[in-house]
Amino acid sequence: MLGWVGFRPEEPILFSFTAVVLTGLICGTVPSLSAFPPALVGSIIATMLPFTIRSITNGGDVSGAYLALLGGLLTINLYYCRTTYRMLHESIRLRLENVELVSHLQEERDRAQAADRAKTRFLAAASHDLRQPIHALSLLIATLAALGQRGAVQSGDARDLAGKAKSIVGNLSALLNGLLDISRLDAGVVTVERETVNLSQLFNQLSNEFAPTANDRGLDWRVVESSLQVDSDPMMLKRVLGNLLSNAFRYTRSGGVLLGCRRRGASVEIQVWDTGPGIPADQQAMVFEEFVQLQNPARDRTQGLGLGLAIVRRTALLLEHPLKLVSVTGSGSMFSVTAPIASAMPAPLPDAKGSLTGIAVSIMVVEDERDVRETMVQLLTLQGHRVYAGQSAAEVQRIHAEAMAVGDAPVDLIIADYRLEDSATGLDAIQALCAHLGRPVPAVIVTGDTSPSRIREATAGGYRILHKPISGEELHEAIVAACVGDRDRSLAAIEGT
Repeated sequence: MLGWVGFRPEEPILFSFTAVVLTGLICGTVPSLSAFPPALVGSIIATMLPFTIRSITNGGDVSGAYLALLGGLLTINLYYCRTTYRMLHESIRLRLENVELVSHLQEERDRAQAADRAKTRFLAAASHDLRQPIHALSLLIATLAALGQRGAVQSGDARDLAGKAKSIVGNLSALLNGLLDISRLDAGVVTVERETVNLSQLFNQLSNEFAPTANDRGLDWRVVESSLQVDSDPMMLKRVLGNLLSNAFRYTRSGGVLLGCRRRGASVEIQVWDTGPGIPADQQAMVFEEFVQLQNPARDRTQGLGLGLAIVRRTALLLEHPLKLVSVTGSGSMFSVTAPIASAMPAPLPDAKGSLTGIAVSIMVVEDERDVRETMVQLLTLQGHRVYAGQSAAEVQRIHAEAMAVGDAPVDLIIADYRLEDSATGLDAIQALCAHLGRPVPAVIVTGDTSPSRIREATAGGYRILHKPISGEELHEAIVAACVGDRDRSLAAIEGT
């Protein structure tokens, strides 16, 4: 109301004082109210409106001059208000961003520290589990050498040592294959082949597979039949359930294990129940990490390697099947995966092993490690194959050319190690040998790499991949699959013409 009461043009001093006070009030709103422009505008209107109305209604040159002065001052103040508001807004935004950035940095730091701890635990457990079979194998070799020096190697001793060596190598292969499975899942080279899966058929296979284990352990093994069908990858789903069942049987001392399912709307929750020791709530997230075995602190290899649930978690994520764990300490646990219900007719689940037919072929082998190369040549020769082997593609070409000079030297298959000398790869060797032969030839790549990037590179060639260590049966199966598959494709092409 000051602008109304102090509007006295006939009293110049009071009038000037009123204008000065109004000017101060307007200027004072800039620092105090710029953070909220609507409040500033409202304050200016309340301050200026009485003086403006009196100036318009009463007229006069003096009042008009003061009004013009206040109007110009108002314009300047509004400009400064906008500038100050933007500065305040920007400073607040930057501060909030800094707070958020600090929070993200702390989260990343915690994540990095957790990853570092997991890596340390992973390496420690892997080192221990690798050293054990290697140590046993070293002692076995020393025993064999001692018997050889005495000249007392009997056929029974040889069979016994061979059986122990096979068992040790099997344990070592199980560990490396588990690590390989995790690397392949992390590398993204595992593809999901979805189809309709009949749970009755799947449950029947699992029931037969785990029945001997249940009998040996004296456990009650129950499977609840279901006529439901789900949309999933049959082999991957079977492996997930197989790992869950293996884990359940491993840690259940008494009672039993149950496999069943429950319908959940448009999905099916497949459940594995056990009466084992249970898992404390604060440790349930840990069991899905690599090499974590809550009930096996001594790292007893007969109790598994601690990779099964890590593979289950990654596979379920790839299948987009939610994974759930419910456990009560002292009572047991329930693991489940949830898959969508399918409506199409299911395809039969493939057998675990296909039938192998005896086959003898001519094979090119590229392997830069001499011991591995000589052992593979010896094995392939004993299996009846003709072998051209060398440490590089150029050496294999030379050996094959020498064989061709004295007679017929067909080639049915190429087996190449992926990482060769001089930074060459198995893909390079296969390409060079096919160019040498003048035609494409079926090929198998053998690799010991478990790096996700290396696995992607090897898979990109489209050839069959074998991961070291490989058994004689696996090698023979790969040879049959590659050669027979190539012949079937050739016959189909001929019939098509």
